[in-house]
Amino acid sequence: MDGPSGDGEPADERAAFQVTEQTRTYPCRQCGAQLVFDITKQRLACPSCGFEADVDTSGLAAPEEHDFQAAVHQLRSLAAAAAVSPQVTGEKEIVCQNCGGHTTFSGTLTATRCPYCATPIQRDDIQDAPMRIPVDGVLPFQVDKKNATAQIEKWINSRWFAPTEFKKYNEKGSFTSVYAAYFTFDSETRSAYTGQRGDHYTVTVGSGENQHTETRTAWSYASGVVANSFDDIAVLANDGFDQKRVKALEPWPTQTAQPFSPQFVAGHLCRTYDHDVEGCYPAARAEMDRAIEATIRRDIGGDEQRISSVDTRHLSLTFKHLLLPIWLLTVIYEGKPYQVFINGITGEVQGERPWSKVKIALAVTAAVILLVVILVVYNSAKSGGT
Repeated sequence: MDGPSGDGEPADERAAFQVTEQTRTYPCRQCGAQLVFDITKQRLACPSCGFEADVDTSGLAAPEEHDFQAAVHQLRSLAAAAAVSPQVTGEKEIVCQNCGGHTTFSGTLTATRCPYCATPIQRDDIQDAPMRIPVDGVLPFQVDKKNATAQIEKWINSRWFAPTEFKKYNEKGSFTSVYAAYFTFDSETRSAYTGQRGDHYTVTVGSGENQHTETRTAWSYASGVVANSFDDIAVLANDGFDQKRVKALEPWPTQTAQPFSPQFVAGHLCRTYDHDVEGCYPAARAEMDRAIEATIRRDIGGDEQRISSVDTRHLSLTFKHLLLPIWLLTVIYEGKPYQVFINGITGEVQGERPWSKVKIALAVTAAVILLVVILVVYNSAKSGGT
């Protein structure tokens, strides 16, 4: 039976801060167990007694855009001044304030569970650090573990020739929910270009039996100015993920991002960024450049286009720092990790799978045997008919 809802209770009263460890937990005020963000209920919930409470975002600002150049300048100035920054590489060991066990935060991990008592623990020393860009917003998980598991099983079972060991992912793999760090970029651009327009035409050449038509191209000079508007180009800011597969999880409904509250992260893994906004910008710029090139080609028209020069000016360039939800399956097969990702909002599945050499060999053998049988039957029928 559910306890009191706790609605209206200030966020600071729900979290228990461990000053010496610079971590926070969310003890249930009804039974003392730990609250987690329940995806199905979209609330904080206690797995032990059923107590529930709304995630408190009161007083938090909605996710907003920040000027890219100003942020880069500030980060560089702080770095030059050797400002103190928390450790976000290597390992940081803390003591669980619930059971006294030692928990290790590796790399950019900012939220995990105690390996001894499963208490959700969050580092509280990164997001507020002067040299770290704070989180602007979060897309809370919408796909719960039950549905994520169903999606994974459907995906794996449709992978023909996958090794049996890989299909036993629930025994051999790690399946977890994680908030990944992203930077999203907005920009309004104007691009002046020069190039050539190619128009195809046909001519008849040769004579007699050698007469035929050829397609040729008439080239003419082209120039102009095109405008592009970019909204929330998402760039993953974490290492250790298959970038190509994660990119394929898009699009993300970033327009629905909520103000960031660490309560959304309770009970789930979370990472801060490995690459800051300046380090992520080249990937966003490359995506913009591809879109700008496509716009220029449409503007030139014709059957073919040649682009000689492009001068792009960003009339505005802004960004947001968001946490986006991913279900991650990692299976080690023959010493190599294979990752499968699920978009925690849409349920889109992308991943890599190993191939079973035995199953492929058996399939090839079966195909050869079938072909031989068909040929024997065909030849026998042909001989009988003759």
